[in-house]
Amino acid sequence: MELLPDSVQVVSAFGDPPGPPLFPAEEALIANAVDVRRKEFTTGRRCAREALSRLGYPAAPLLSGAQGEPLWPTGVRGSITHCEGYRAAAVVRSTDLLAVGMDAERVQALRPGVFEAVSLPEERKQVARYRRHLPEAPWEMLLFSAKESFYKAWFPLTGKPLEFEDAVIEFDPDHGTFEARLLAPGPHGGDSTFDGFSGRWAVRAGFVLTAVAVAVPPVGGSASR
Repeated sequence: MELLPDSVQVVSAFGDPPGPPLFPAEEALIANAVDVRRKEFTTGRRCAREALSRLGYPAAPLLSGAQGEPLWPTGVRGSITHCEGYRAAAVVRSTDLLAVGMDAERVQALRPGVFEAVSLPEERKQVARYRRHLPEAPWEMLLFSAKESFYKAWFPLTGKPLEFEDAVIEFDPDHGTFEARLLAPGPHGGDSTFDGFSGRWAVRAGFVLTAVAVAVPPVGGSASR
């Protein structure tokens, strides 16, 4: 994925090609899952294992935390995404990035009411402007996806839930970037303050792609950009 730095290993799959079986501990996580969930989970884990192997990590179970987040090996930051027809995983050494988040969505209209539920009034006004500037881009879906990427980078750093209305997204339509800014004071982690992240976006082959890469801050610095 060209939206992330070269230090990030990204493995993606269109659909669900055959591959190695899950580990028993992973199978237990989806023992009662419907077929669609089993497929996306299985292919997502396979992508993650291949990406981890590029960093030198041996194949091992990749379990889930209390909120369903992947539990990465010590020294690794990562993100998994899946939507209809596409799965991907991104991993990076924690010495290279503080956090990484990515999301993919098939380009389609959001269900009625979803855009209003995930957006703030100022974001809806911005989307109307973006449509005039770049009408071919699926701005409602991009906003949804950018907030997903922000959350995926945010949660492993803080362990705190984040609602759609807790952050505002501002896009740069000309440069394929966005800024995600918290609307309340961010928490502290060591010497860092988390108040927002920068990200990138693209539309490729019928999919919306967004990603956030959080640099390791200098001592006494801010992790916001």
